[in-house]
Amino acid sequence: MRRRLLAAAAAAAVAVPVVAAAAPAAADRAHPAVVSANPVDWTPHVLDGTVWSLALVGDTVVVGGAFTKVADARRRVTLNRKNIFAFGLYDGEIRSFAPQVDGAIYSLAAGADYTVYLGGGFKSVNGTGQRGLARVSLRDGARVGSFGARINWGDVRALASRGNQLYAAGTFSAVNGVGRVGLARLNASTGAVDQGFDARLSGPGLKRTRVEHFDVSPDGRKLIAVGAFLKSGGYDRTQIALFDVGGPSAMLSSWYTDAYKPPCMKGFDTYLRQVKFSPDGSYAVVAATGRASSAQKLCDSAARFETGGAGRHNPTWVQRTGGDSLYAVAITGPAVYLGGHQRWFDNPYGTDGNGPGPGAVSRPGIGAVSPNTGKALPWNPTRSRGVGVRAFLVTAQGLFVGSDTDQLGREYHGRVGMFPLS
Repeated sequence: MRRRLLAAAAAAAVAVPVVAAAAPAAADRAHPAVVSANPVDWTPHVLDGTVWSLALVGDTVVVGGAFTKVADARRRVTLNRKNIFAFGLYDGEIRSFAPQVDGAIYSLAAGADYTVYLGGGFKSVNGTGQRGLARVSLRDGARVGSFGARINWGDVRALASRGNQLYAAGTFSAVNGVGRVGLARLNASTGAVDQGFDARLSGPGLKRTRVEHFDVSPDGRKLIAVGAFLKSGGYDRTQIALFDVGGPSAMLSSWYTDAYKPPCMKGFDTYLRQVKFSPDGSYAVVAATGRASSAQKLCDSAARFETGGAGRHNPTWVQRTGGDSLYAVAITGPAVYLGGHQRWFDNPYGTDGNGPGPGAVSRPGIGAVSPNTGKALPWNPTRSRGVGVRAFLVTAQGLFVGSDTDQLGREYHGRVGMFPLS
């Protein structure tokens, strides 16, 4: 039996050539403790729309989304900033950085030489056509013309930079005319498509194959992706797939799970929304929606999966909200932070209509769970729920939050806030 299992695992590996992986981004951080529940008072405010993404470039926090106006921390000065702006990491001072981007920015990644990569639903930057992908300088907002990546249609929903590699994921089916369904790796300097890297994702019977989110492990050797797909290179991978990307070839790992095969509410071609590796890369946590309460399925839940080993994996634990969506996750070691529009944690037997079930605890819009058990931690700052948290950014100073509402930790914080390490 063991020989047959090992043979099956080997057969499920799909090799494609790649270059060596680079060092992790600076934001891959562990914290010594859970952050404070009292947000700092110096972060600026986004006055409308939604913050979709956050990135740290040097001493600057870059904010992307779909919005038009921002204000300083005291709300004395209002500035026009369409879909992107930046502020100081230590004082919240709004930078003059203001590129003109004609559509929503869903993803950001730090670049070399004080630049940032943009991914989203835009078609031009500073008046020059460049669909879905771009690179701009934080010094003056200028578009970096040498980076020429363009998607064919759709949008870019997640980015990650590793040295001279840039990973991009979303709803596209080609980059620079090269067929890449939902996931591509590019040269970080030029935007040229890595011809050797192709996840070959497909979704037979799905309306549109796409990647909602992905993460690269801190050592740069693994990539985990979630979204509307059912296969990778012809092998079954329902909504989630793990790739080995750290050697001379990239491989679809024999790691897999059937946990996301059961459907949630009809109409969800994927109910997975975000995935993150732990700081040591040993496990990942998936945040999901689904509009269905179930003590058996993984709808409206967060789930931990160990990322080592071959073959089938079941979740180590599942945190169920009882019918409310989770959209964002951050892992710092002492805590797994979860954001969405949930009302409760530890609520496998609760429902939207009937309220919390036995053992449920109130955690409106944001909360933290134990990385070992998945049970709710005491940390409970609260936030106005809205649609939900869309982005976390872990820094050495604390945890930044991006969302669509203006109450965080029982204080006014327009769509951006930061919980410091105590």
